[in-house]
Amino acid sequence: MVASDLPIAATATPTTPGTEASGNDTAPFFGFMGAASALVFACMGAAYGTAKSGVGIASMGVMRPELVMKSIVPVVMAGVLGIYGLIIAVIISTNVKRDVYKLYDGYAHLSAGLACGLAGLPAGMAIGIVGDAGVRANAQQPKLFVGMILILIFAEALALYGLIVGIILASKASAS
Repeated sequence: MVASDLPIAATATPTTPGTEASGNDTAPFFGFMGAASALVFACMGAAYGTAKSGVGIASMGVMRPELVMKSIVPVVMAGVLGIYGLIIAVIISTNVKRDVYKLYDGYAHLSAGLACGLAGLPAGMAIGIVGDAGVRANAQQPKLFVGMILILIFAEALALYGLIVGIILASKASAS
């Protein structure tokens, strides 16, 4: 007996919600990967920026301990990067639904997470490098403090761009 001899009803595959071949059963995977990417990459940038700036603060604090509290600014700015990733991860994860989640939504959430996370990683690296060199230079020449802060702000803006794009992409998924 060949497949052509079987009645039509016997050859049709039963479909239940979430198991059809359209890929909807894999869509939440992409959404959750976006949430994880946002948080992991942004926190990697924050950790690097904090560690690198902390080394500079420790080195500078030996020579000029009175400047330690003033030099905490790069550490705080690096820590904000992790918050950006957390914001996007929460937005994405609260919008992932089991049965009504489309591949478009999953891809949009993945791209939102990657946009935020992969913008936060190099921003954290820039903040760490500038923070390390900046606090050491500030210990020797206090006039450099304002310049260091401006460079840190521009480095932080890179992650802010990723946050904004991530929010826009995540809202596109919710609107579909």
